[in-house]
Amino acid sequence: YHRRPHKSLFTETFSHAPNTLFYLIQIPIMILFALILATILNKPNLRCKGFFRTCIFLPCATSLVSYSLVFKSLFAADGLINLVLLNTGIFSVPYDFLGHPMSAKIIIIVAMVWRWTGYNMVFYLSGLQNIEHSVYEAAKIDGANSFQQFCKITIPLLKPTLVLTAIMSVNGVLQLFDESVNLTNGGPGNATLSMSHYIYNVSFKYVPNFGYAAAMSFLIMILVAVMAFVQMKVGDKRD
Repeated sequence: YHRRPHKSLFTETFSHAPNTLFYLIQIPIMILFALILATILNKPNLRCKGFFRTCIFLPCATSLVSYSLVFKSLFAADGLINLVLLNTGIFSVPYDFLGHPMSAKIIIIVAMVWRWTGYNMVFYLSGLQNIEHSVYEAAKIDGANSFQQFCKITIPLLKPTLVLTAIMSVNGVLQLFDESVNLTNGGPGNATLSMSHYIYNVSFKYVPNFGYAAAMSFLIMILVAVMAFVQMKVGDKRD
């Protein structure tokens, strides 16, 4: 059996790209949640800041395998989520969340948002603490409400941090592996198989072809570099 290098390398590498690109949806959701949480935790009159910061940051300190197995257990047919939905009458029969393509993808997105929101929140909180409080006081005197302060002050001043976290998040999603393996094992029917998971299968699960897998990995590296370059150029534009 002989592979057609030019055609099959690209087609096979990016055959699961739609799945990976779908997971990019979680990035703006995660960044928005992290930014809102950082803004709330930066308020000077908030009590127990350390406790809340620790609770929100804790998910990203957990083991990738452990948290994936927890989500797999929660959304199983006999898991807690189905139990609640059945007892409240929302569902009449258990729903196999991980057995349907779209719901399985959404669960992977939810899992990633839960895990990485706190991680990004730390970056935003650090950036917010470097913004002089007098800037917000001046805006408040000028009649700006909280939403206007958030849009006109917080986001522009945090732009470098936002770009940095966006680049890191895109890089992480394009190399997504653990959630695909531990939550769904790429199923159902390869519907949640990421590009990195497919490369792993080519290397170890199918008939091993390390050279071919290395070539596909190189293509993904180029894709990551191009997207990072585009994001840096967009983020470097002066308003």
